[in-house]
Amino acid sequence: MTDAQSLQAAIAAAHQRLAAVFLERFPEWSLPPLDVSASAAAPRRQWQAVNDYWLARKQGALALQLRQLGTLPPDARPARGAALNAFKSEVEAALTDLERHIKAFEEAEAIRREAVDVTLPGLARRRGRAHPLTQIRERIEDIFVAMGYAVEDGPEVDTVFYNFDALNIPPDHPAREMTDTFYINDELALRSQTSNVQIHAMQRRRPPLRVIAPGRVFRRDEPDATHNPMFFQVEGLNVARGITMADLKGTLQAFLTRLFERPVTLRFRPSYFPFVEPGAETDFQCIFCSGTGCRVCKRTGWIELGGSGMVHPNVLRACRIDPAEFSGFAFGFGIDRMAALLYGIDDIRLYFENDLRFLSQF
Repeated sequence: MTDAQSLQAAIAAAHQRLAAVFLERFPEWSLPPLDVSASAAAPRRQWQAVNDYWLARKQGALALQLRQLGTLPPDARPARGAALNAFKSEVEAALTDLERHIKAFEEAEAIRREAVDVTLPGLARRRGRAHPLTQIRERIEDIFVAMGYAVEDGPEVDTVFYNFDALNIPPDHPAREMTDTFYINDELALRSQTSNVQIHAMQRRRPPLRVIAPGRVFRRDEPDATHNPMFFQVEGLNVARGITMADLKGTLQAFLTRLFERPVTLRFRPSYFPFVEPGAETDFQCIFCSGTGCRVCKRTGWIELGGSGMVHPNVLRACRIDPAEFSGFAFGFGIDRMAALLYGIDDIRLYFENDLRFLSQF
């Protein structure tokens, strides 16, 4: 019996057979009606109906007949009771055999319902991916970690001391103005560069130390294709005995060579930054035209990387490091601009619009 119809027919036949045997053995008694011959119920429900009909404790056919034994003469009761119990055993055996077939049928049905057709094509699942800025930041981190640098993190909201004072930025410097910096109150401001992380690192750790500080920074810029009030930056710091500008140039040249996977020519242009002395703007030869001039480098043959220089002695003193014993270099550049250069993006606002048509290209 491997299908529902066969089981239903077997249950109906078993019930009819038991009813015929009962009436043959006990002709003086009658049975209440139960039509299971054309039942549309599931085999389990049909079997339960037949089981309750015969074996229910209070209203089952056999229970009702056993209660009628008291109406018989005393000498007839033992024989009739034994006959009823024997018939009850036959009913239980028949129903147990049917239930075994029903369980086998139900298990087979469960396997059939849960079966998986391995020949069907799978469901394509779209995989997520890292944001292009995250991809570039991780590449930058990997390169500097391989060069012995540690990746440091710090607060995006920091005190005036860490944002300006410890960086040797004078009180009248334009960077301190409300038009340049987002102030929370007189003592707290959103960091405009990750240099505050360098101060925290120098206070917490003693030289020699090499750290980079990638992170989000904030400035009062009007959003356009090349500016945004929130952008990402990475700054580097190396403080030890005997550090020179040659170490700075070698470090940046090695970094750019690994980033672009080709030799890169570097140059310094003197510039002023309060926290370094001497200070320089760092340029590298255009990787697209090899210095001959193109649209990317604006026909100059050079691309600006960012500011750099030797850490100012006042910055070292603010962190209780003796500038007579230790020296260091620092540098910084924008991750957004570096990603735009590598990926050929001409509008950095695309990074923050969450347009999957743009993001799915990386």
